[in-house]
Amino acid sequence: MLNASVLPNNYTFPFLLKSLADFHQLRKGQIVQTHVIKLGHSHDIYIQNSLMHLYASSGETGLCRQVFDEIRDKDVVSWTVLITGFKNVKRYDDALIAFEQMQYAGVVPNRVTMVNALAACGSFGAIEMGMWIHDFIRKKGWELDLILGTALIDMYGKCGRIEEGLRVFHSMKERNNFSWNAVINGLALAKEGEQAVSWFNRMEQEGFKVDHVTLVGVLSACSHSGLVDTGRKIFSFSIEGRYGFLPSVKHYACVIDLLARGGCIDEAFRFIQEMPFEPTRSIWGSLLAGCRTHGNLELSEIAAKKLVELEPANSAYYVVLSNLYADMGRWDDAEKVRALMKERGLKKDLGFSSVEMEPQEQLYGNGQFSLQLFGGKHSSSL
Repeated sequence: MLNASVLPNNYTFPFLLKSLADFHQLRKGQIVQTHVIKLGHSHDIYIQNSLMHLYASSGETGLCRQVFDEIRDKDVVSWTVLITGFKNVKRYDDALIAFEQMQYAGVVPNRVTMVNALAACGSFGAIEMGMWIHDFIRKKGWELDLILGTALIDMYGKCGRIEEGLRVFHSMKERNNFSWNAVINGLALAKEGEQAVSWFNRMEQEGFKVDHVTLVGVLSACSHSGLVDTGRKIFSFSIEGRYGFLPSVKHYACVIDLLARGGCIDEAFRFIQEMPFEPTRSIWGSLLAGCRTHGNLELSEIAAKKLVELEPANSAYYVVLSNLYADMGRWDDAEKVRALMKERGLKKDLGFSSVEMEPQEQLYGNGQFSLQLFGGKHSSSL
């Protein structure tokens, strides 16, 4: 186009930038931005929103925010792209603050805004804001379609309010795999294993296909509720090909966690030895946690050594191994581990108390977050 001496206009750039965003072509997008500035289109909101989308899709939230701040009259798309960009790089607090600022600016959110804000609420544990969004949806009379309804279920499940999530599920006229998975995962987080298995069976009976996410959810539910036999049975079905796919390393990790928690330490170790994947950090962490709970010092040593090999810069694993040797009366070995830590410049992290962090702790660690607009007691600084 440029070679033909045809200048692009304000209709050309949004299409071009969207294409570059879809393929994460950040550098080419920045070159296009220079043409936007040269041709005097830098204050066209459609182009600015497209630039924001380019930067957000590439994880460049700083550049995305910079373009956002330059927009004179920000619309719902501008705010939604900013919120989505922060959410996608796990800056959930910034996403929620931007959502609050959007309300103060008097810009009415749309369905896409709400889906992304709900995702941030769920990951941040911001239940009050999530409930405010649900109330907003009711007042506006929006129908709970597949995407919005599932986002609400997911948020309630991650915030420990799965009963509310089930009410949303029942109110939806249409459901799909994502909706069912959100329910099963929410029940797993709530340690309602028997209910999760019941919903899993019901999902199959109603003709919905079990996928990788479903299997992770139900196996996790079995693990956190001590349903060892049920988990074994479901996993064996997956090995036999009942669900149309073979289990991945994540599914093996779930069943190893299930066995280790249930005290079947030797069986869990056999799974690790025989599975067709290289064991991950979380797999060895699950075995170690189970060994420590059930007093298997021999396999504890093996697991702790593997964790040190996998993450040689993580001081926590050295501390666990050193303490393990001390418990076994192997003081020379304990001293060697401490000497190795010193040699590698590692120090004991006084704030570290557990090798394996529960999913619920990760989800609810910031559960006190709420903003003044939504009636919370704790407000953020804008």
